[in-house]
Amino acid sequence: MAVRFDAMGIIVEDMRKSLAFYELLGLETPPGSHHEGHVELNLARGLRLMLDTVDVVRSFSQWETPTGGHRIALAFLCGSPEEVDDQHGFIVAAGHRSHVAPFDAPWGQRYATVLDPDGNPVDLFAPLREMDSTV
Repeated sequence: MAVRFDAMGIIVEDMRKSLAFYELLGLETPPGSHHEGHVELNLARGLRLMLDTVDVVRSFSQWETPTGGHRIALAFLCGSPEEVDDQHGFIVAAGHRSHVAPFDAPWGQRYATVLDPDGNPVDLFAPLREMDSTV
């Protein structure tokens, strides 16, 4: 079998808070999973986002909390520049931190960044103009 990219993982302090955050971004959480130590969320094209609590990871490794910055960043495509603003406001109103307020980036996107409960940056973006479908 050929090797293929299948999943990405995030180590979380509080599963309930982390799942609630990613639910705000439209990811579906398996029923009753808020109390689990390992949860897999199905993404587009068969990919998975795996969340593991610190306790679970430390049960099989010598993992230590990173210092000096984040180790992962996720990005969510929004349907329009206005949706970037709306999602940013929705997530911040739900009690999460803004890292970069929405702005029109020089690379042609409406762009913003919020932080998940563990401080990982999550980018929200949309093209400022409709993309050419022939590219």
